Amino acid sequence: MSRYLISFDDGSIEIPDDELAEVADAAHGVVAEAQAAGAWVFGGGVARQQSSIVDPDGTVGAGPDPETKAVIGGFVIVDASSREEAHRWAAKFARACRCAQEVREIMDDPLV
Repeated sequence: MSRYLISFDDGSIEIPDDELAEVADAAHGVVAEAQAAGAWVFGGGVARQQSSIVDPDGTVGAGPDPETKAVIGGFVIVDASSREEAHRWAAKFARACRCAQEVREIMDDPLV
């Protein structure tokens, strides 16, 4: 099994306020399905705020401005037997959340 990061851009999701509960229920349904299938590892939304960048020397500075750069709005990490399986999970989340999802494989650390 490999782990995959499935995420969406903060600016890509535009849901009318009166439909938020419906979208949240649909997304939670996919989470429950992934949990039942043993694919769910972790996930959540990312608070919309100015991020911080920590340099190698420990200096903390302002991160990218969410208004001008693409930032992650939410993500899940799934265990999947193949990239195609990860794409199937991403498609379910895309339908539930009404926005495109990016899929990236997480590399294993050979020392862990």
